[in-house]
Amino acid sequence: MFAKQYSHRLPANYDMGLIRRRASELGPLWDDTQGLVFKAFIAEERGVFGAQANLYSSVYLWADPSAAAGFLMDERFQRVIDSFGRPDIEAWLPLDLQLGSAPQARALYRETLPFDAQADRVRLLAEEVERNQAIVRQDDTVAVFLALDTAAWQLIRITLSSSEPDRHRAGKAYEVLYLAQPGLEQ
Repeated sequence: MFAKQYSHRLPANYDMGLIRRRASELGPLWDDTQGLVFKAFIAEERGVFGAQANLYSSVYLWADPSAAAGFLMDERFQRVIDSFGRPDIEAWLPLDLQLGSAPQARALYRETLPFDAQADRVRLLAEEVERNQAIVRQDDTVAVFLALDTAAWQLIRITLSSSEPDRHRAGKAYEVLYLAQPGLEQ
């Protein structure tokens, strides 16, 4: 498995309706993508759900890393570059995936869990997998995964929720504009 996220900061006066239309038009093109567990088209809109700025982002969880690489090298990613420039991409190694009972996501939460070189990584992983298991038992959880960011030596938890974004919940909250989920539906 392979996970990644890239983001595009947008001007404060940017028409976020354009982003919503982009997600609704392009999202369905991902619904049958081979090797993809899910792609979340996410955003922060200034003044909505407590967001301070406008941002458009995509979070991917791939079952097949070669499919992820293929996307980055083909015309689909060229459309991203042509529209927004070439973004920095955060890449992570998934460690745990739990599927919940909620059918459709309205929010995505990203938690960053740094740890130092002396941390008991085996214990840390076991504790965070237990936390994933607790999160997935919540009625609003679509899915939750834990990944290792090897560049920063931190864990990343991504939770998809059927509830609207809540800025008081753990992690950074994003609104899900579209969720392509070919690997979650299998």
